[in-house]
Amino acid sequence: MATQNTPTQDIADLIARCALRDRDAFRTLYERTSAKLFGVTLRILKDRSEAEEAVQEVYVKVWQRADRYVAGNTSPISWLVAVARNHSLDILRARRPPSADIDVALEVPDAAPSPERAAQNNEERGQIEKCLGTLESDRADAVRGAYLDGYSYEELASRYAVPLNTMRTWLRRSLIKLKECLTA
Repeated sequence: MATQNTPTQDIADLIARCALRDRDAFRTLYERTSAKLFGVTLRILKDRSEAEEAVQEVYVKVWQRADRYVAGNTSPISWLVAVARNHSLDILRARRPPSADIDVALEVPDAAPSPERAAQNNEERGQIEKCLGTLESDRADAVRGAYLDGYSYEELASRYAVPLNTMRTWLRRSLIKLKECLTA
């Protein structure tokens, strides 16, 4: 009475025959499993042509490493999928730019000012606020609006209900006073 092999046993036998360099077994293994492995590589790589190339490379590895498959430890399909998955992940890792390395992150300069510069900035900010305090309040507010908040001269003229040229004059004269105050 002949025993009939299951598809899993068939694939395990084909891998074992590939380990013995049986080309017909390799061709049959490819025919039976390439669609599955293509699906694995495509899902990971998300590029059809890259997945097709990866599958070819996976089968080269299978041919070279068939003797490493131990029947019983894992199913033959699981072993083939693991080879395809690992190869696809290697391709993804190779795509990463070298700057993705954690050591490079240590070399990235801190964008924050140094403690000395922060102290200097605070001192300068305090001096500017002090000098703004010497201006009339509407003029100081117009300077803040124009140079800190980014309002246009037109927007400020409308806000303070003055002609545009008057607003320009306010700002020009206020900047002159600020410069005198800051250089004193």
